[in-house]
Amino acid sequence: MLYLVATPIGNLVDISQRAINTLRSVDYVASEDTRKTGRLLKHFEIKRPQISFHEHNERQVCRKIIGLLKQGKSVALVTNAGTPGISDPGFTLVRSAIGAGVEVTMIPGAAAFVMAVVLSGLAVYSFTFRGYPPRSKGKRRRFLAGDKDSPYTLIYYESPHRLRSFLEDALEVVGNRPAAIAKELTKMFETVRRGRLSELLEELEEKPKGEYVVVIGGSEEKQK
Repeated sequence: MLYLVATPIGNLVDISQRAINTLRSVDYVASEDTRKTGRLLKHFEIKRPQISFHEHNERQVCRKIIGLLKQGKSVALVTNAGTPGISDPGFTLVRSAIGAGVEVTMIPGAAAFVMAVVLSGLAVYSFTFRGYPPRSKGKRRRFLAGDKDSPYTLIYYESPHRLRSFLEDALEVVGNRPAAIAKELTKMFETVRRGRLSELLEELEEKPKGEYVVVIGGSEEKQK
């Protein structure tokens, strides 16, 4: 069986007992980063062989994992933090396992975008998770233009060194909407800043650090 195991997004005690039990019981752990997962496994005194599984070897290793699963082995897929497949490797493996007739299940847990949208204070009755925007300015602006008329709260992941550029483009393309920036969720320096996009840009530190989630109000919130 293939197990999709959600891991903490920061605070290690957020892991579920079921996730720990699963990681202890499987034959292999497929990890986005074996070093980071190794630290997690060591913390909980779990000793299982790891398989490196990331975006650069996904297709090749996917075949290997499917082969193991068809032999009756059990594999747990984990990402560096959060839920496998959410802006991380996993989709290809899940689809391949289903196609191969392998049973797939999931041990649920944290997802940074869910925590961020709830803490943002923006509408949560309907929202759209958009993942990471394109890196180039032109593609990023076209990406944002596709969201401009959406009435739903919009959620993005962004790296610290592109955060300012993303906020500037968002302000230009979708307008000065209410928004929130969440960083280091569940960690010691967890921060959620709320305000208009222009205000958040003014308050942004010169060299942002950490993992960021940006939440922007939908088109209906523009004038609120």
